[in-house]
Amino acid sequence: MQDYTERATYLKNLLNEYSYRYYVLDDPAVSDFEYDSLYRELAGIEAEHPDIITPDSPTQRVGGAAAEGFEKFTHRIPLQSLDNVFTREEVTAYCEKTAASFPGEDVSFVVEKKIDGLSVSLTYENGILTTGATRGDGVTGENVTANVRTVRSVPLKLKYPVERLVVRGEIYMPRQSFMKLNEEQDMNGKQIFANPRNAAAGSLRQLDPKTAAERNLNIFIFNLQEISDDAPEIKTHSESLEYLKAQGFRVSSMYRVCRNADEVWDAIEEIGKARSTLEYDIDGAVIKTNSLSQRERLGATSKAPKWATAYKYPPEKKFTRLKDIEVNVGRTGVLTPLAILEPVLLAGSTVSKATLHNEDYIKERDIKIGDMVQIMKAGDVIPAVVSVDNDARVKEQDTVPRTEFKMPAVCPECGGAVKRAENEVAYRCINPDCPAKCYRALVHFTSKDAMNIEGLGPALLRVLTDKGLVSSITDIYRLKEHREELIAIDRMGEKSVDNLLASIENSKKNELYRLIYGLGIRQVGEAASKDLAKHFGSVDAVADADTAELESLADFGSITAGCIADFFSKPRNRALIEELKELGLNTEYQSPDNGAAAGAAQDANIAGKIFVLTGTLPTLKRAEAQKLIESCGGKCSSSVSSKTSYVVAGEEAGSKLDKAVSLGVPVIDEAELLRMLGMS
Repeated sequence: MQDYTERATYLKNLLNEYSYRYYVLDDPAVSDFEYDSLYRELAGIEAEHPDIITPDSPTQRVGGAAAEGFEKFTHRIPLQSLDNVFTREEVTAYCEKTAASFPGEDVSFVVEKKIDGLSVSLTYENGILTTGATRGDGVTGENVTANVRTVRSVPLKLKYPVERLVVRGEIYMPRQSFMKLNEEQDMNGKQIFANPRNAAAGSLRQLDPKTAAERNLNIFIFNLQEISDDAPEIKTHSESLEYLKAQGFRVSSMYRVCRNADEVWDAIEEIGKARSTLEYDIDGAVIKTNSLSQRERLGATSKAPKWATAYKYPPEKKFTRLKDIEVNVGRTGVLTPLAILEPVLLAGSTVSKATLHNEDYIKERDIKIGDMVQIMKAGDVIPAVVSVDNDARVKEQDTVPRTEFKMPAVCPECGGAVKRAENEVAYRCINPDCPAKCYRALVHFTSKDAMNIEGLGPALLRVLTDKGLVSSITDIYRLKEHREELIAIDRMGEKSVDNLLASIENSKKNELYRLIYGLGIRQVGEAASKDLAKHFGSVDAVADADTAELESLADFGSITAGCIADFFSKPRNRALIEELKELGLNTEYQSPDNGAAAGAAQDANIAGKIFVLTGTLPTLKRAEAQKLIESCGGKCSSSVSSKTSYVVAGEEAGSKLDKAVSLGVPVIDEAELLRMLGMS
């Protein structure tokens, strides 16, 4: 036992050090291959001896089942927001007012970048990361520890453990990761994120930590919130940053200690000049009083500390020529206008295209082809046309022609009819065989959240559609008939092709909800697909349901019900389902096997009931309890409402229990739940 325990401890410490070198210091010590080999060895030891797994093991960064929801977390020290200043005069006034509060004392300031991300607190107890929580309203946030652990630059264990340490940081998404994510979202017909901050926030609040891990989030730690008495004495903010850096945290190196307002302004300008070269977004510079003692005496208002303020840089805007407006066609047939611009350097990158959203957006701003238009990057990333230079329009009226844009009457991809539905701003191509719609439908069907066919990404699908090997969903399942043609494709090969064909074959066994979601029915997301699969039990039953029955489902409205009914009313979609069944795809809901408990539970009327789990149960983990309930036909919800059948309460049950009592919802404990399940 001693040998494998010592080896696991050695590997754990070594891998954590390698991660620190790679993700914090940007100074890799070993190759990816060597790191992966050591990681696999550690994972193997832990698989054989799960009792030796500790929270600081690198194998614990990503793992476990997806959460139903996030528990609330109360910050012992509030995470306040900052007041803002916008001019040099306001910066000077702030610095002078702060200095005047301490006559006869030296006053210095620290200026650092204001990272544009999601603020979080990290709590360490005896050197081990125990909690990661969002800022929320400053007092109450959400416990997102599982997702925070996926951020590789977050240390799971301090280099010099202390009894308690709480730090504040900003989790962000690098620009390159953001662009890649939006490309994938767009290709899969999903809503794109407006900026990296929204993308980071959305990623950190994913219920499945594996999804959060794939988003390549990063962090900067910028404040010491709380520290126990067994730590070294720290007197200034700059000392605290160096201390946190020594503990293994990723701290911005671009901070500057300043003695007066002029030096503060110089530091702000220095950060501003470097802004376009950074691999992440900043939305300002933060000015902080350096002395922690002076901070304490300055105090805070109800909303913001008096010892810090944020200088906000004005967004960069530039004028350029609108050369043309093209129209793209999405998965559901939506036509989206795209501005084609004379290339211009803006906020660190060359911009030649910008989304114009829809026809109404263009009309409201009176945008014409040929205009000089002002553009800026929303969130400093996505180009947006802000306004038209009307003076240039007047001056150039005899030399530069302007053309009013009109949405095409037919689809630019297929020539099919275009229709604008009532109460919608979008125009749609209604040709079901439109190649642009078909391609994006294929990308959606094969995506991770749908049928999850590994190896069949957007790029390969483009090649396959161009070669005529795939034009519909059913063609995917006939690719095995074209093995030799697949092998001949550039950068494929026998092994890659065989792996792809195996992945396609395995997808036939997927859960029903994946197929329903993969069909790309308007208004039907992943959660709705799961509800449909569980409620109806088969794709045929969903297809035969009328709108009244569909509307009776929780969270299903008339629009969603109408979209589902409309989809299955089309003979071609009915024929598609029959063909997929013939090809061997699973079209039935496969309930988890729960033996006698399931029968007993049916007798106890669990089927169709809505349960809410709260607090810590004595013997069952929440995921286990949820699985038992769902296997017996019940449903688990993350919130209490008048529709809730039972609240299952454990230790430290919080606001959900209070709400259940106020609404008169029956509250039961684990023992009663097990009795209802026929397990006690």
